[in-house]
Amino acid sequence: MSHARADLAPDAALSRGEMEDLQREIADVALFEDDFSFDPSALSNPLEATASGAEPPIVVGIDQSFLTNDDGDQDRALSAVVAMRGGEVIERVHAVTPLEIPYIPGLLSFREGAPILAALEELSVDPDLLLFDGSGRIHFRQAGIATHMGVVRDVPSVGVAKSLLCGTPVEDTDGLPAGTTIGIESNARVDAPDGTLLGYAVQTRQYDSPNRYINPLYVSPGHRVGPETAADIVLELASSYKLPEPVRLADQYADEAKKSLGE
Repeated sequence: MSHARADLAPDAALSRGEMEDLQREIADVALFEDDFSFDPSALSNPLEATASGAEPPIVVGIDQSFLTNDDGDQDRALSAVVAMRGGEVIERVHAVTPLEIPYIPGLLSFREGAPILAALEELSVDPDLLLFDGSGRIHFRQAGIATHMGVVRDVPSVGVAKSLLCGTPVEDTDGLPAGTTIGIESNARVDAPDGTLLGYAVQTRQYDSPNRYINPLYVSPGHRVGPETAADIVLELASSYKLPEPVRLADQYADEAKKSLGE
């Protein structure tokens, strides 16, 4: 994989203001609508792709873990990448790189982006879709890690976050039935006109009990995917777990790779 927009790659040497300006530039470049060649229905039903004579799309899940030094401080990121086609894992790779800056809300891609790009370089296959454990357009400057990495690579991408960074749900999201989607619109915390559809709260699973419930995922387009399609993709790829399968397996693989390094 090559960097289509290497000039927009994360640079930890930038000041905070320069990072935020770069995110605004990335948001201007990003395409928050469908622009891909595969059939999303083939993600969960590869027989449809086979029947049409096409290969099922390659979906890549990406997650991060962190390694510590002798003082117990996090000093390296382990980026785990799992590539799937037709519901089967076809490749797993990871990369370990130094962490150059601390965690700063809204600037996650400058801390974790370089490690992720390094891991993607290890792939021998070309992804049709990237799924990130993190935000896309649901971001203060509409450029979360899924948007930043998607634009740099120019690959369709989707952000799948476990918590809501910003924006306002158009309805209550507590105790939603599985399969429900609730729009997330921009508010005063987002560099977008109020009411802009940023993504969806997506309920992939729910307990069959009135006394406990599973919170939704917050799904948003990263690049070259529209918000509705992003939500549909996550529902298509969720199995018996809350997270879509490529992201869940990347999370699992990150733990395996970390243990293999003695952490």
